[in-house]
Amino acid sequence: MADFHKCAIVGCGFVGSSIAFSLLESGIFREMILIDINREKAQGEAMDLGHSIPFTKPMEIAAGDWQDLKEAGIIIIAAGANQKPGENRADLAHKNLQIFREMIPKITQYNQDGILLIVSNPVDILTYAALRYSGFSKEHVFGSGTVLDTARLKYLLGKKLSLDPRVVHAFIIGEHGDSELPVWSSANISGIDLKDYCAATGEALKDSDFENLYREVRDSAYQIIQKKGATYYGIASSCRRICESIVRDEHSILPVSTFIDGHYGLSDICMGVPAILSSKGVERVLDIPLSKEEQKLLLQSASAVQKILREDCY
Repeated sequence: MADFHKCAIVGCGFVGSSIAFSLLESGIFREMILIDINREKAQGEAMDLGHSIPFTKPMEIAAGDWQDLKEAGIIIIAAGANQKPGENRADLAHKNLQIFREMIPKITQYNQDGILLIVSNPVDILTYAALRYSGFSKEHVFGSGTVLDTARLKYLLGKKLSLDPRVVHAFIIGEHGDSELPVWSSANISGIDLKDYCAATGEALKDSDFENLYREVRDSAYQIIQKKGATYYGIASSCRRICESIVRDEHSILPVSTFIDGHYGLSDICMGVPAILSSKGVERVLDIPLSKEEQKLLLQSASAVQKILREDCY
C-alpha cells in the first residue's frame, strides 16, 4: 500500500539532489529514499541533507536500493543522461529510453501502488515510456511537463509588467521543449484578461513583446546550460509543487505531462496540458479553450513528440 509520507528519488545528480533538498525544506514527507547507480553519491547526499534536518522538519533520509521503494507513495525519477550544451531534448531520447527500459522493471518489482513522477528529459517521451513499461494506470504515471515552463512565463511576464508573478495566470503547453507554446488567449492577471489589464493600466504589449517573452521561456534551459552547465533549481521547485498537490490532496491545476487520449484532438501521447492533481494522481485532464492558432501549434507540437515516439518507443 502506498504511503504518501514516504517518497523516493531515483537519480542523485544536480536535479535529483536539488529536488531532495526542496522536498526536505517543504516538510511534506517523513521519509525519503535516495537511489543512484553510484551508491556512494546517494550516501553522500543523504548525509549532507540529513545535516539540514535540525533546521527543518523531522525526516528520515537514507540511501537505498530498489527493495527500499516498497510502500513509497511517490517515486520521482530524475535518472538519465544530462542535456549537454548544444544538445536538444530529442538527442537525449535514445540514451535515456534505454536506461528506462532497464530501470522501470526494477521499480515495479517492489512497488506497484505508488505514483511515478518523471523528471528526466525528454520528459514527454520518458513519461510515455514509463507508462508503457510499468503497466501502471495513466493516473499514476506523469511527468513534470510544462510546469517549469509555465513558471518561467509567469516570472518573465510579471517582470515585464512590474507585477508579482503569482498574480500572473498563463500556461505553456505541449512538448517540454522547442515546440511548446504559450496560451495567450486565456492569459490573465488575477482574473482580468491580459489585454484588458494592459488597456486599463496603459501597459502596451506589442506582438514583438509576446514573441520575445515566448522565445525567452523556450530558450531558457539552453541559456542556463550554456552558462552554468545544468538547470536544477527551477525544476526542483516545480517538483515540490507537484508533490504538495498530491500529498495534500489539493486538486490543483498544473500542466503536467500526462497521457492524452481524445483531448485536443490527440490520442496515445504524453504532453504538458492542464490537469487536476490530487492524491489519486492525475484526476482529470482539462480541455481549456484554445484559439485556432494555438490549436494548430499544439498539433504541431504533438507531431514533434510523436515523431520521436515512432522512432524509439512504439
